[in-house]
Amino acid sequence: MSVDDTPCGLKSSDPMPLKRTPTATTTGRKTSRKSAAADSANRSRTRPQQTDASDRTSPSTAADSVSESTTLEALNARFLESLIGYNARRAALSIIGGFMERMAMYDLKPVEFSVLSLVLHNPGITSRQLCAALNILPPNLVGLVQSLVKRGLIVRMPHPHDGRAIGLHPTPEGAALMTKAEKTVTESELEKTQRLTAPERDTLLRLLQKIYL
Repeated sequence: MSVDDTPCGLKSSDPMPLKRTPTATTTGRKTSRKSAAADSANRSRTRPQQTDASDRTSPSTAADSVSESTTLEALNARFLESLIGYNARRAALSIIGGFMERMAMYDLKPVEFSVLSLVLHNPGITSRQLCAALNILPPNLVGLVQSLVKRGLIVRMPHPHDGRAIGLHPTPEGAALMTKAEKTVTESELEKTQRLTAPERDTLLRLLQKIYL
């Protein structure tokens, strides 16, 4: 038979290719890999779910919190509580917090509210009078008034009796804003002082004003 007559162009003298059969060693390796993978999957399924550390409160932490709370309750603050300034400050902080929350809708800070209230109820009030009434330094009041003028809440007009002075007047927008703001503040203070009776509230106001007026 010629070269061309042999299958696939092989010469008659060439050895036929041998089919490789898997050995016992190769089969064992594959079986070991499959067993290891199966064991790993089983361990993953049976491993208990871990809890985030933030969700666990150790007994020692809880005990520390209770101990700290007890210590704070046992603090002796009798001297501080005997001071008018300390008590006035604590009461003011409680009330001013509600004030700031309610005035956010009007974009008014406490000093702006005070200035606008005086201007609303005293049209033509001068800067000097505002400084004396609110204990504000003149340089600080200048920028404050300018800001309120830019917002269209007050206007400057010549004083009718003093040609050298300028009076401050509320605009219609400023008057409308302050009417709502004063109503809101009244509601807020009544809420914060609800433990006081009406006569007690009046007495408290009278006594506080005796200090600074």
